Amino acid sequence: MGASGADGCRVALVGAGPGAADLLTLRALRAIEMADAVVYDRLVGADILTLLPPGCERYYVGKARGDHSVPQAEIGSLMVRLAREGKRVVRLKGGDPGIFGRMGEELAALGEAGITAEIVPGITAAAGAVAAMGMPLTDRAHAQQVRFITAQQCREEAMPDWSSLARRDETLVFYMGLNRLEAICQGLRGAGLPADWPVMLVANASLPEQQSLIGTLNDMPQKLAANPLPSPCLIVVGSVVAMACPQVSVALGANP
Repeated sequence: MGASGADGCRVALVGAGPGAADLLTLRALRAIEMADAVVYDRLVGADILTLLPPGCERYYVGKARGDHSVPQAEIGSLMVRLAREGKRVVRLKGGDPGIFGRMGEELAALGEAGITAEIVPGITAAAGAVAAMGMPLTDRAHAQQVRFITAQQCREEAMPDWSSLARRDETLVFYMGLNRLEAICQGLRGAGLPADWPVMLVANASLPEQQSLIGTLNDMPQKLAANPLPSPCLIVVGSVVAMACPQVSVALGANP
């Protein structure tokens, strides 16, 4: 693990990518192979954990909906303790650590303890999912911008500004949103996107067990009810979905 700061870098916040071990970056692989202790999330696959060196300490701190096995403050304290013991620590996160990965909170905990951290970016789940489906996130004819949204905002007490999201020249990717799918579809339709606007769900992106559903804002909740997908699942909204499924017809037009 590369040195950083006067005392050397003892903690690396590493993105493990969307799931497949061969989508790790070279820098992430080097950090994993040199780790004395790894603190890892639920979305880090077994194939990636096999890359850890013999004797490496493992600490599972995964979070699922309604089940946060270790509070965030305790995760920070654990990393600080391991680093102060002189261990090379890897905080291993699915996707990219800076995208809905609570990296800011962990950097703050390390900074307060005077511990320098290295950030190793990874392929975020959105990029992995659309690549696995053979489509882009942006395209000159379909979407000139892309937005990543945490679906935790799509609760009644914290609704996003649907009118700002209901654009036909944009791709939306909702993370952690499977249980909010109906609210997302209703919100976007209510803000002006057409009922037949394309939606794609992707679970286990890049892995052999990858599953997907393609539909519209109108029918996707019913399709999901008839064909349940595991969580976590990405929700991709936009006309780029037609590039993964040519039989989907979309009218690009102007923004509503």
